[in-house]
Amino acid sequence: MDFDQHQHYSPHIPSKSTVSIVMVKVLLALVPGIIAYIAFFGWGVLVNIIIASMVALISEATVVALRRQPVLPTLMDGSALVTAVLLALALPPHSTWWLIVVGTAFAIVIAKQLYGGLGYNPFNPAMVGYVVVLISFPLEMTRWNPPLALADMSMDLLEAFRFSLTGVLPARMDLDMISLATPLDVMRTKLDMGSDLSSIMSGNGIFGHLAGAGSEWVSVAFLAGGLWLLYERIIDWRIPLALLMAMTIMATSFWLIDSNYYASPLFHLMAGATMLGAFFIATDPVSASTTPVGRLIFGAGCGILIYVIRSWGGYPDGVAFSVLLMNMAAPLIDYYTQPRVIGQRSKNS
Repeated sequence: MDFDQHQHYSPHIPSKSTVSIVMVKVLLALVPGIIAYIAFFGWGVLVNIIIASMVALISEATVVALRRQPVLPTLMDGSALVTAVLLALALPPHSTWWLIVVGTAFAIVIAKQLYGGLGYNPFNPAMVGYVVVLISFPLEMTRWNPPLALADMSMDLLEAFRFSLTGVLPARMDLDMISLATPLDVMRTKLDMGSDLSSIMSGNGIFGHLAGAGSEWVSVAFLAGGLWLLYERIIDWRIPLALLMAMTIMATSFWLIDSNYYASPLFHLMAGATMLGAFFIATDPVSASTTPVGRLIFGAGCGILIYVIRSWGGYPDGVAFSVLLMNMAAPLIDYYTQPRVIGQRSKNS
């Protein structure tokens, strides 16, 4: 066999990674967190995921069909499902159906497809959808249910579906049973009222050993999934490490200054959507920085902004806003952190 005739050039090891495989692995990495979420907070999050996934696929198929592009290959890449699941996890469990529909449709149609689809969106679609419903429907976005360990009773899967679709609760329950502020929100409110951290965390059952009761274990599960993604080399280590380190440095600094007012770094690491944001949201390869140094800057910026928004901003968590703000800065960061091309002389030589 003539080698030159068949045009065999190096490298000879084909890449086994495709968009579909990457998205499937991301979804698999989210499974431990989803299971922990259901175990500690009930079936509402699964209802969110199912509705968001259906809306995402329908929205994506509709827009792609209107563009007269092949629908099935676009749906099979899995990116719409990843967006749907991330958004569903960010929304309160037992969210009403129309809230999920609005957020998901906006994420897919406006934040993703309006810019040209996968690979062209400048902002993280899931976070855009989340921010839209957070700003537009603030009351609905404050209805977080308590951990099952504190709840007098909970809904089964069918009851959770019924409530999301019709707004009708089981006869044995009322709205107050599934309406509760998050630990971050409670801490922020109580601190503004003059309470100290020790009395806040000891006098409220929604707090656990490190952060929120139940939610701290959900964070551990997302951390485990994120570490698996690092092991599989699906995501780069720079963004999550820089994000977590920057947040830790910020939280430790202010905690050492006044531990009665500023929460410990462990609280900030395990509370809210820190772990979900560090490993699954900020690492979006399209909207994040792409250079090695740029990823460190991008991640650190996210971590600093999360802490600033939590401590002095108008929202108790801040992951979505921090990621979107750094998405805006990503092109500029990449422009000034481009690595020198091999063989190219530096400006000083």
